[in-house]
Amino acid sequence: MMAYDPRQHHRRSIRLEGYDYASAGAYFVTVCTQDGASLLGVVVDGETRLNDAGRMVQAVWDQLPDSYPGVAVDAFQVMPNHVHGIIVLTGDPVGATPSGCPDPTLGQARGPAPTGAARQTRGVAPTMSLEDVVHRFKSLTTNKYARCVRTLGWPAFSRRLWQRNYYEHIIRNEESLNHIRQYIADNPARWAYDRENPAAINPEPEDAWRI
Repeated sequence: MMAYDPRQHHRRSIRLEGYDYASAGAYFVTVCTQDGASLLGVVVDGETRLNDAGRMVQAVWDQLPDSYPGVAVDAFQVMPNHVHGIIVLTGDPVGATPSGCPDPTLGQARGPAPTGAARQTRGVAPTMSLEDVVHRFKSLTTNKYARCVRTLGWPAFSRRLWQRNYYEHIIRNEESLNHIRQYIADNPARWAYDRENPAAINPEPEDAWRI
């Protein structure tokens, strides 16, 4: 079995300088567990069998639009030690009623990337940025997982549940959106070649999801 190497398995960030990650559009994200720990389930015969922790992570993802106006979710896959998903920012301000998913080609540069919590311009209601959404997803799942470690004896995680960073890609057109959806759906069947699989003998390229 190949030992977990954080230098090899670290997902490279390709955040674009000057891109506004609060822009309406679709984003492909990958979030990995700390140290590649397989805490969310197993893959058997090309299918993911989630444990209680994996099902909790799935439920938090599914409920994001209910808790955060301006956020919609698309394809999602929980793997033993990471998740892949598509987050759609609709551009609705926090506190507004979501108006639905925009055309994924709407993600365009609109000034500096936001930092911190939901971005707000003077006199304009704040909108959620991609960073905000991922941060809330990590926080919600971490808090729920930690509670179940104490009350139900789930395996403890080391220092934090998720790696500090995450990988993201701006989805610019429908062809790319559909290709990434298929990549996410096929992820369990390709687990033997997944770069996040510590037992992978011949890992696939880091950008295997690209067309």
